[in-house]
Amino acid sequence: MSASVRAVSFEDAEAEWEAALPRCATDTVFVTPWWQKVWWHCFGTDYELRLLAVSDGDTALGLAPLVLRAGLLSFLGDTDLFDYHDFVVPRGNEEPFYEAVLDYLAGSDAVALDLKSLPQDSPAVELLPAVAERRGFSVALEREDVAPVAELPDTWDEYVAGLGKKNRHELRRKFRRLDAAGQHTQYVCDTGRELGRCLEDFFRLHRASDPEKAAFWNPRRERFFVDVLTEAAARDTLRLAVLELDGERLATCISIDYGSVYLLYNSGYDPTYSRLSVGLLNKALAIKGAIASGRRTFDFLRGDERYKYDLGAVDRWVYRLTIRR
Repeated sequence: MSASVRAVSFEDAEAEWEAALPRCATDTVFVTPWWQKVWWHCFGTDYELRLLAVSDGDTALGLAPLVLRAGLLSFLGDTDLFDYHDFVVPRGNEEPFYEAVLDYLAGSDAVALDLKSLPQDSPAVELLPAVAERRGFSVALEREDVAPVAELPDTWDEYVAGLGKKNRHELRRKFRRLDAAGQHTQYVCDTGRELGRCLEDFFRLHRASDPEKAAFWNPRRERFFVDVLTEAAARDTLRLAVLELDGERLATCISIDYGSVYLLYNSGYDPTYSRLSVGLLNKALAIKGAIASGRRTFDFLRGDERYKYDLGAVDRWVYRLTIRR
């Protein structure tokens, strides 16, 4: 007897979802019910929710947080606000779970599963294509983007020493130049009334740092940032770092402290101070904070910007998997 699939609400699924995540190969903030629920409240009017619970009798196998639009079933949340996606399926349940999802696709009004932003170590990258091909589906798996990460040692000095010679020299030189420019400090806004002011500074500096970044914003995206970061602060996972020079706020970066990983979600800086590398140094100080907190990985998330490699990152891939009937 094959597993069963039923549509559920966020409220119905939340407890099971939270309990399952630590047992999943992909356990990241972007796959949490609260992150996805905030996105749905901001953008859900454009989609049809297909939040699917898969079970085998009384045994829960996992959840598929999907949406339907224009005949495609895709993960809830798009790549402009989510760096990773995956099914919520505990290790060991993958194959019967995937079989059930493919059964659902075969009997649905969708023509394909379009699964973006799968981390390279997701079982959906390793196992799902073979399961789908065995069932006669058309499968395409492609590299979609890079998501560089830096593995962190026990101390900041070890981290700096582990950088390549040129990058180590440049980082130290940039800090000396900032030291000579005036009194500087980095602090973290993550709770209370100060959070609102820091978010305003983030929006201002993000818009100022690049014309493409300024064009990114619209009312719904801004609302999403405020709502999801306020929720992250309430859960003590937000680390919004602000770099000040002589009392003036020049750079911000948003990290999410989740499990053993800091995830660098977004950042901005005042380009009139680019000669002082305030954007890069604020991120370097965020790495220093992650090390001090005992975190083992600093995830720079999607994109191959040069500064990530200057700060010691190496590439990991994210994949797009398309399965057509």
